[in-house]
Parts: sequence; C-alpha cells; structure tokens
Amino acid sequence: MEYLIISLLIIALIVSVIIIYCLYNNGIIIFNRPSKKYKIKGIDVSSHQGNVDWEVLSKQNIKFAFIRSTDGKSYVDSKFKYNLENALKNNLKVGAYHFFRFSIDGKLQAENYIKNTPKIEGMFPPVIDVEFVLNNRYDKIKIEDVKNNIKEMAEVLKEYYGKTPLIYADLISYEKYILNDFKENKIWIRAINTVPKFKDGREWTFWQYSNKIKLPGYSGGDEKKIYTSVFYGDEDELNKL
Repeated sequence: MEYLIISLLIIALIVSVIIIYCLYNNGIIIFNRPSKKYKIKGIDVSSHQGNVDWEVLSKQNIKFAFIRSTDGKSYVDSKFKYNLENALKNNLKVGAYHFFRFSIDGKLQAENYIKNTPKIEGMFPPVIDVEFVLNNRYDKIKIEDVKNNIKEMAEVLKEYYGKTPLIYADLISYEKYILNDFKENKIWIRAINTVPKFKDGREWTFWQYSNKIKLPGYSGGDEKKIYTSVFYGDEDELNKL
C-alpha cells in the first residue's frame, strides 16, 4: 500500500508539472507578471508573425507597438512597411526597431535604418535592439568595440531623427554592454523569467515580460506567439515619449 501511495504521488506530481508547463508555454501562467500599476501594454512584431490584421490586434488591450524595420547593414523586414502603415491607421503609438549586429560598423547600421524608416511625427524614438542571440552570441568582438558601434549608431540616428534612441536589451546584453553607460538612452528591457532590476540603479521605460502570449490578429508566420511589454508610466507620459 505504501508503494502504491508513493507511486500515485509521483504520478500526480508529474501530471501537475506537465499542466503547469503547458499553461506557462501558452502564456496563461506568467511567473513574472507585472504589477497592476503598469496599465499600459503593447507588443512588438516582425515578419515572423506573418500577416497581421491590425484592426483585430489593436483591440487586444494594447496601446503601442514596436515593429522591426531593419537588421545589420542591409536587411529590411519584408512586412515593415505594411505593419507600420496599418498600426498607425489603427491609432496605436508606434516605434520601429533595428536588430543590432555587434560586429558591424554602427554608422552602416544607422544608414540602413534611416534609408528604410521614415520620419513620422508622433512616432517613438528609433530603437536599437541589442541582444545576445543569433550570430551576436558567437562574435569575438571586444566589449569596447561593441559599445562604440552602439554609440556610433545612436549618434547618427539622434542627429537624423532629432530624438535620442531607445535601447532594447536582454539582461545579459545589458550587463555586458549597457551597464553604467548610455545614460541618456531610455531602456526597453527583456526579462522573461524575472522582474528586471539593474545593478546601476536606473529604471526601465519598457519591460518585455513575456514571449508566450497568443493573441488574435496574426497568422501565417513561423512565430505563433507574440512578445508583450508594459510601459513605466501613464498615457500622458507615453504620448510625450
């Protein structure tokens, strides 16, 4: 009898773990759900989400959207123009982000972004996406060289758009390249499994807290889920940004 009870407990534990994992993987359970004081939510999209119906997506309790524009020195997101035009038509606050390549000259990356990302009144500042993923993970480039490339890109973008760029970073990239530097740039932090806290004491402006949420309004891409963020502030502050 004792062995039977132990076996049943083990089975119950395994089933519970599987259920919790499924709920987490589908964005139903979020272990680091932001405080209710962060009422303003938004998303970011790229061609990976496929075809976006912005009329549908904009009604999912979101106020803003960041859209991938460019990557490196030459890549342009195939859905950027469509996504930008239609997100704006549906009264969302919109920004465009560039996936930053650590080993590519910052000026060249800025030129790619400028060539393909229009100046539109009321848009968020340009976003430089600094992530320790894809080829960036394997680059042997020195930390100081990466920081110089980021600074060069930020300077060129600020001069052209008249706005200080936002910096998006995951926690690894933040601590390695942004910590104690880039003081004038507001931060959009990716922290999927934890509440973000910075060793240099600064505050985040946007917090990307989940990559597991599914919303109606997009289909046909290789990414079935959507990245979700909150804004640190109220709607007036969002409009000022």
